[in-house]
Amino acid sequence: MLKLYYSPGACAMASHIALEESGAPYETVRIDLKKGEQKTPDYLAINPAGVTPALETERGVITQNAAILAFIAQTRPQQNLAPIGDPFRMARFNAFNGWLGSSLHPAMGKVLFTRPPLEGEARAEAVEAVLTRLQLVEDKLLEGTWVMADAYTLSDGYLMVFERWARSADLLDPARFPGLNAHLDRTQERAAVQRVLAAEGLEGV
Repeated sequence: MLKLYYSPGACAMASHIALEESGAPYETVRIDLKKGEQKTPDYLAINPAGVTPALETERGVITQNAAILAFIAQTRPQQNLAPIGDPFRMARFNAFNGWLGSSLHPAMGKVLFTRPPLEGEARAEAVEAVLTRLQLVEDKLLEGTWVMADAYTLSDGYLMVFERWARSADLLDPARFPGLNAHLDRTQERAAVQRVLAAEGLEGV
């Protein structure tokens, strides 16, 4: 059985949602980032990078949301969670997820999780970097109702994680980002997402 190591509300929620959407049997192990459980010897033996998510499979451990989402989509093709039959669209799916992990996530992390918190000009610059990236999604990368136009894919659950963070931090102005706000609301209404939120002890934002 698949085993997901996650932290509630963290980016690993994307992989948690993917598993729930897929219908695959899985179990979860909660890693408390605030307590530093990701740095314990036991967890470092699973993921030497000391971060979540990590997915244990029968062939070994997979890390990084983008890789986990592609794995889940391709091992559960009947669920149509990614355009796996179209190499070009699959590349777009992977590119979007890779961009979330390499560009939007670190920018938001700098604003939300730097300790001590950023202040003054440093914070203003970091916030502007986040807003610029959110604007790119709003204007160019969100293809329609869902990330991949009219079809829900696992990219939507991944994007939702950062939309939740942005809304909670008052960075997702409805007037500036109507598409992202609508996407967040739409994604949070999905039954699988509702189950994941409940399992992680969270509510919609």
